[in-house]
Amino acid sequence: MRRISAHLILDGRGNCYSKGILTIGQDGTILDIEDTGGVLRESAEIEFFSGAIVPGFVNAHCHLELSHMQNSFQSGTGLVSFLKQVVTERTADPDIILQAAEKADILMYRNGIVAVGDIANGTSAFEVKQNSKIDYLTFVEALGFSPGRAGKAFEWVKNCLAIAEIMGLKASAVPHSPYSVSKPLFSAIAREAAMNGTVLSLHSQESIEEDELYLSGSGGLANHLRENLGIDTSFFIPTGESALRSNLKLLPSGNNLLLVHNLYTQESDLDYIESVRGLNKTWFVLCPGSNLYIQNRLPDVRLFKKRFLQICLGTDSLASNHQLSILEEMTLLQVAFPEISMNELTTWATYNGAKALQLDAWAGSIEIGKRPGINLLTGFDLTNMKLLPGTGVRKLI
Repeated sequence: MRRISAHLILDGRGNCYSKGILTIGQDGTILDIEDTGGVLRESAEIEFFSGAIVPGFVNAHCHLELSHMQNSFQSGTGLVSFLKQVVTERTADPDIILQAAEKADILMYRNGIVAVGDIANGTSAFEVKQNSKIDYLTFVEALGFSPGRAGKAFEWVKNCLAIAEIMGLKASAVPHSPYSVSKPLFSAIAREAAMNGTVLSLHSQESIEEDELYLSGSGGLANHLRENLGIDTSFFIPTGESALRSNLKLLPSGNNLLLVHNLYTQESDLDYIESVRGLNKTWFVLCPGSNLYIQNRLPDVRLFKKRFLQICLGTDSLASNHQLSILEEMTLLQVAFPEISMNELTTWATYNGAKALQLDAWAGSIEIGKRPGINLLTGFDLTNMKLLPGTGVRKLI
């Protein structure tokens, strides 16, 4: 049993304790939280740390299997150019993919990440997850814009899910994006999710080209499908609505849904989401490092705050980011939106992600009975409660 304290403890649920004391069992379970009111008596039993204690981070969106593509792409080229490069560059020797995934997994663990919502287009990183100290929920993505491929595409997903189950991994079938999944494939995924109550994930409103595809059948993504992927898109009839409006209604409203990126989300979109499925089971995953890397743009976080959305943080992949650090994602957001409080950022980085991934029974917040992992933020501005350029994270438990 350990008793630890720090200048500040942020519990992930909006509470902040000045020089509070945590009593933690051998397995990492929080046994007691003592609010000292800022008055801490010296004791040999208490380990005191300089900085702020927060729960273990939750990375709500990652692509572990793309870790071998680090530094492969030029930044700022836009989504369509990035997708083209991924298609041409992602194939590599299985050992190289595995070694890079192992390295990335260790890096995330050292960066204080305890749980990850990880995208998989195959099984190449399953072994890493099976042996990891991090708790993974794997989103096995279905890909297939042509309706004629829906059966084979979903069969591939089911095969991956079966392998995940044999390996003891939590996994669910999810659509990749509106521009890569046909209506029949969306329907197959929706039936699977509704039957099993699984968590869903969807790359959403990551580029303006998504709407161009559905509004008129033109634009960069339409060209990408035809020219880079060789798909005959003559079957596709534009809906005349945005990509979000054309596809969101195909997914069951009773399942947790993570909408990822949200770079072009507007208030009218939020009104639509609320009318179709409500906001209670909808989470908005922000990946600022990746967004800046690919498109040099950030979502309208002020709008999201105004609407009190459930915001989570993700790193995306090393193919589209310089690092896999939730602390760095928090810092990027604080610099761009200084009005975001440290309590809000902590909730986005911990509790919201855990709840979205249905891991909040043990992760995401410092509460008695949970074992969320304990991180120490060092080099932290304690007076103004702000992250600094030199703020680091040390994993205590």
